[in-house]
Amino acid sequence: MSQWPSAKAKRVHAALLRLGRQLMRQTGSHRTLAREGSADFVLAFYGGEEIGPRIAKHTGLQPGDL
Repeated sequence: MSQWPSAKAKRVHAALLRLGRQLMRQTGSHRTLAREGSADFVLAFYGGEEIGPRIAKHTGLQPGDL
């Protein structure tokens, strides 16, 4: 079993903001988050749906950040 819990999009979004990403733009339910020195990341933000651990590969998010 993975050490990663599934988390709702709201929780993942809040964690990414705490880690220094900023909301650059939003188109519908897709939010583009950016951080200096890192590639932009598009989060498909469906508040009630859960997001798995694959997001960590692109954002550097750790299980403890959630």
